[in-house]
Amino acid sequence: MSSGSDPHLLALLRAIRLRQSAPDAAAAGASDTAAALSELSGAEPPPEEESDSQPTPGPVVPYGGGGGGSGSGRRSTAGPAQRPADRGTSELLWRGDPGATLGRSGLAARKTRRGAWGVPVGGVNPVGGTSAVPEIPPVAGPRPIGPSGTEFPGVVVPQPPSRPSTPTPLRQDGMDPADDAALRDTQRLLSTSLTFAGGSEEVAERLWHALYRAQPDLLSVLPGAPDTQLDQFARALTWLAHHLDNPPVLVAGCSALGAALSECGVQWKQLDLVGAALAEAMRAGMAPGAWRQDFDHAWRWTWQHIYGWMVHGGSLTGYQPTVWGAEVVAHELRRPDLAVVRLRPFLPMPYRPGQYARVEVPAVPGVWRPYSLARTPHGDDLVELHVRAKTETGVSGTLVYETGVGDQIKIGRAEGDMGLPAEPGRGVLMIAGDTGVAPMKAMLAALAATADPRPAVLFWGVRDMAELYDMPDLADIARAAPRATVVPVIAEGDPGPYASGLVTDAVAAYGEWSGHEVYLAGPPLMLAATSAALQQLGVAPERIHHDTPE
Repeated sequence: MSSGSDPHLLALLRAIRLRQSAPDAAAAGASDTAAALSELSGAEPPPEEESDSQPTPGPVVPYGGGGGGSGSGRRSTAGPAQRPADRGTSELLWRGDPGATLGRSGLAARKTRRGAWGVPVGGVNPVGGTSAVPEIPPVAGPRPIGPSGTEFPGVVVPQPPSRPSTPTPLRQDGMDPADDAALRDTQRLLSTSLTFAGGSEEVAERLWHALYRAQPDLLSVLPGAPDTQLDQFARALTWLAHHLDNPPVLVAGCSALGAALSECGVQWKQLDLVGAALAEAMRAGMAPGAWRQDFDHAWRWTWQHIYGWMVHGGSLTGYQPTVWGAEVVAHELRRPDLAVVRLRPFLPMPYRPGQYARVEVPAVPGVWRPYSLARTPHGDDLVELHVRAKTETGVSGTLVYETGVGDQIKIGRAEGDMGLPAEPGRGVLMIAGDTGVAPMKAMLAALAATADPRPAVLFWGVRDMAELYDMPDLADIARAAPRATVVPVIAEGDPGPYASGLVTDAVAAYGEWSGHEVYLAGPPLMLAATSAALQQLGVAPERIHHDTPE
């Protein structure tokens, strides 16, 4: 094993061996988690002492939002926004609750009476909450897994005897046949029990309803309607059963899921009951007597490990940008230079209607461009981008001309301050130019999805009729919302049934707007001219909102 080996993988291998020496599954599950996460500390524990003290809360990492920018006016080569944080601190936080600290200092503070080190997770009972973990029998000393310098952090590897001997060759990846067999056996038990329980979709449905009864706050922070969440649960169970025998992929995937859940606002303590709820969802779908002890052990052991890796991934969101992988599920060329692209992120992605996110395509690695998100997270798990090609290459040109269904791209965390006003009775005026209609479409869709009764009017200014590329969708959304209206304004040529002239003139002729919150999106010159015109109409500057062009 090289000195740069993944400590998570090494911790998994050691945990497998610990489990093989521990006859009690509950104790094994807790000791697995303790062993896996204690390896991340990279330091020897302090001297033995008895203490009932609680860990001191660490510094709270601020949850930073990115800068602004309208749908078509932003330009940047920077990557996804990164939260400010003190990189010198030893605390890693799962965001929100100061008591939910996890990291090197947090782990050191969790010393139990028996001297074990690890996160505060007991054995998970499939039919109840957490419980105390009994003492486990001592295990054999650690087995060297590679040449000098590759041992586990904090573990002293016994030196070979001084007499001449022929060293036993070791596999460079740190795995041996026993490790592979243990993982394959556990994977087989997961797959078999899923089949006996009715399949991943039925198990996901029972799991969702169990969590809804026990912890509705957990589901409320996840994006998407219940049907979308059910589908995500089913995909996650299938993925887990298929990848348990591949530790590097498993660790990376669970860490990424933890980061996504942290971005959604999930705190790690909210996940305490998930393991028990999952086991009960499995058991409830089986015939009487079909739930076996080895099924219980397999799911308990698996949950203890993925829980720890998710917490670790969630703690890193304060120190590095979170990035979502996404697959293109629809690509429509609405104009010769403009495409509407719909994506499905592989993991839950939170955002507010009106925000934007930065996008990277494989053809232009390292270059991120911001695009407004034209859907609402209240409906499904899709993300919609309206992209006008600036050139034939670059990010915009690739998205318009070279991207098709099945392609994958990367999306950064949502940024921007635009969003529906907090005052529920305040009217909303939206003025958009060209692809600036994208964030306005998302806010209209949110009004329709939540049956919000506040009045909302969208003025969409374009050059000619051919540029009304999204009018059918907007009309459908406006009909679904209680009090929404869309007013296209054509600057040149035959306006047909719509208003003609400058969009600011149409706004002034339509009514009085001093009591509304006003949102603008479009090219930079349009933002400046429209903002000045609105102030002349009596709208206070603090009521006019738009992202800063980049």
